[in-house]
Formats: sequence, C-alpha cells, structure tokens
Amino acid sequence: MLPGFGLTLGITLVYLAIIVFLPIAAMLMKTASMGFADFWRIVSSERALATFRITIQSAFFATVIDALFGLLLAWVLVRYEFPGKRFLDAVVDLPFALPTAVAGLALTTLFARNGWIGHWLEPLGLKVAYAPPGIAIAMAFTSIPFVVRTVQPVLEDMDRQLEEAAQSLGANSWQIFRLVIWPTIMPSFLAGCALSFARSIGEFGAVVFIAGNLPMKTEITSLLIVIRLDEYDYAGAAALATVLLLAAFLMLFITNSLQIWQTRYVGAR
Repeated sequence: MLPGFGLTLGITLVYLAIIVFLPIAAMLMKTASMGFADFWRIVSSERALATFRITIQSAFFATVIDALFGLLLAWVLVRYEFPGKRFLDAVVDLPFALPTAVAGLALTTLFARNGWIGHWLEPLGLKVAYAPPGIAIAMAFTSIPFVVRTVQPVLEDMDRQLEEAAQSLGANSWQIFRLVIWPTIMPSFLAGCALSFARSIGEFGAVVFIAGNLPMKTEITSLLIVIRLDEYDYAGAAALATVLLLAAFLMLFITNSLQIWQTRYVGAR
C-alpha cells in the first residue's frame, strides 16, 4: 500500500461527500418528498416541456458545431506546425478559465443588433442574439474544449507507420482517414461529443445573457430553475434539476462506456 493512502483516501471521500454527494442527496430527497404525481405535474407542464425542448435542441446543435470544429482544431494542432500554434493550443482551454457570464456578455456584444458581427447578420434576416441560434453558439463556445482535448491526445499517440503503410499500398488521403485514422479516434471523438452535450445541457452563465430568456421561446431549463428558486418554489426547482441530473448521469454513462470501448478496441488492435 502506498504511504499516506488511507489519509488521502479519507480526505478525498470527505471532499466528495461535502461538495458532491450531500447536495445531490438533498436535492433528490426534496424531489422524493413531493410524490410522483406532483413531480410529474411540474416536469410535464407546458413551460417546463418548452425549456426541455429548447435546451436539448440547442445542446444538440452546439454539439454538432463542436464536433465539426473541435475535430478540425484537434487535427490542425496535431498535424501542422505554424506560428502561434502554442497560443492557439492555450486558447482552446479559455472557456474553462473564463467566467461563463463574461463569455455570455462578450457573445452578446458580438451578435447583438449593433454588435460587430450582428450588424452584418441582422440585415440578412439572421438573428443570433436573443434567439435560439445565440443559445447554441454560447453552449458551443463553453463546451468545445471537451471535443478537442479528447481527440488531440489520441491523434498524438497514433502510429504514423500505419498511415505510411496504407499510403504505400496505394490508399489516398480520404481512404487513409476513413479506414485508418477514423476508427482509432472515433471512440474518443464520440466521448468528447457526449461530454460536450452534457455540459451544454447544464450551461447557464454563458446563455442567460444572449438568450433573451423569453418563456416558451428562448428560456432554458437552468434559467427556469433559478426563476423557481427566486419564487421560493424549491420543490419545483428540485424537480427540474433532477431531470437535468438524470440527463447528466445518462451522458456520463455513455461517455464511460465509450471510453471502455476505446480501451478494449485499442487493446484488440
């Protein structure tokens, strides 16, 4: 046994209990105390269903954006050398370090009607700020590092000799990517997309400023939870939060399954 294992394990368990398990347990107990009928009435209300729809749709489109640009960014960072590469690599983690409220304000400034980008899009009939596209963009901004950071190390660890062998056998660039590279990075890519989707579902700070928060139109579930707390409707907030928690656990299960699959797949190869 490693020296200090018992002490470090004890500190870790205490930390998890106070910071993670106790708040979740309190929320689940609050939800359980209301009964299934009241729970279902809250989560199936017209306004709640609208927030679920808006949140899931926006998270889906944000994940699609992250999947495309995250894969491309990871590829560029691994396969090419260019001035400013280290800076770009550091910028990828900016959404993790930047307060999400600051990100929301910055995006609103860019995409508002009189913003740097918005004033070009509005005449074309493309409204981003205070509309569903703005929600998706804010979610994509805060979650794109998950895709980049899960795909990047797999690309770096790939054996380039496999690609050279395929090239020597007459395979073109597309065939090499489709038959050699993609099967290797696909599990990590899907895991990154799952994490991106999970983060987008629970995003609040970056979305609340750019969404406009119009009930039934641009109101996300996280905002409705805060509104219920402001109304001292703790049961309603707990019920909505439980739905998001279950969605997060589902995405966590999918992510872990993909990572196990990746480990077995790579080991089999």
